[in-house]
Amino acid sequence: MNSNHEICIGMAGSGRAAELHMNALQRYTGVPVCYKHIIGRRFEKVNTYKERYGFLNASLDFDDLLNDPEIDVIDICTPPYVHEEMIYKTLAAGKHVICEKPLSGYFGLEGDQEPIGLKVSKTKMYEELMKSIDRLKEAIDKSDKMFMYAENFVYAPAVNKAAEIIRKKKSKILYAKGEESLKGSSSPVAGEWNKTGGGTFIRTGAHPLTAILWLKHIESETRGEKITVDSVFADMGQITTGLTPYEHRHIAAQPYDVEDCATVIITFSDQSRATVIATDTLLGGSKNYVELYCNDAVIQCKLTLSDMMETYFLDEDRLDDVYISEMLPAKTGWNKPFLEDEIIRGYTDEMRDFMEAVYFNRKPRAGFHLAYDTTKIIYAAYKSAELGVAVKP
Repeated sequence: MNSNHEICIGMAGSGRAAELHMNALQRYTGVPVCYKHIIGRRFEKVNTYKERYGFLNASLDFDDLLNDPEIDVIDICTPPYVHEEMIYKTLAAGKHVICEKPLSGYFGLEGDQEPIGLKVSKTKMYEELMKSIDRLKEAIDKSDKMFMYAENFVYAPAVNKAAEIIRKKKSKILYAKGEESLKGSSSPVAGEWNKTGGGTFIRTGAHPLTAILWLKHIESETRGEKITVDSVFADMGQITTGLTPYEHRHIAAQPYDVEDCATVIITFSDQSRATVIATDTLLGGSKNYVELYCNDAVIQCKLTLSDMMETYFLDEDRLDDVYISEMLPAKTGWNKPFLEDEIIRGYTDEMRDFMEAVYFNRKPRAGFHLAYDTTKIIYAAYKSAELGVAVKP
């Protein structure tokens, strides 16, 4: 790309993911970036984001991004069920793709019984998903445009420091553990499989899962070994549906046909193990970490809740626009505020990597291979949870 050229971004979506991406971009002043056009489903939301972030245009039609010759890259921050269609269209329009996680999922086929999360076999879902993402891989391989996978855990400073240590020491990860848990999702469609492709595991468990897969890849590269996933064993279910309305009052999860808790055990070809936990039953903010037990080190990566600051408030007077923590219903009492949230959780380095990848025509750290592997393991876990046995992905 011409070094004098601005990167023009088209943003698809006006929800929380778009907000995180834009907050991160506004902290980054490396290569020149133009916020050209944002689209969404509701005028009031896209216009709010247009004003907040300085987009030149706003509308409700995805085709407006595709048909704008100045837009270089489209950032897809929409619900997962439209990701694939948007990826294909973006590539066909000759533009680079940023895709928020998860890459894709199974959202139902003609003839499926409803609700699909309860009625459709997870084995069928796994098989159909693999066909779908194999076709997507073929399209991306044929394209001369970049696919960038927006998985912020891979860019979190703590996870990157872990990768640096593994590279320097040539450490062997014997056991890894990761978790993202919170009290549920703010998305109105989070409980519906046909919109999200699953529940808490694909929505939040995807983060620590991808980080662990990436770190095992770093280990594999560093040590000159080929390490793959041998098997996946999962336990999943619905817990919060058994609560009375009063007992449920602090939990945001409303799982219709998806899981609200998941524990997944991964066995790698080198016989190392990993456990990934995701629940919608955690009050007090969100809990995000990755822990590595190595042959010569223990590495604990804590993204949130951090220990950098603590606050105690008796009331919330004049704190309306003060961000303390994600998914925190009250600011009173003791809390551990999220400081430099976009940096600590990796969003700033993620968007920096993507903008530089486009600008300097180089590969991003998180590309399609990582998105493909994560999605495959997620659906192998769904298959395992239904069958009650370990499955080979």
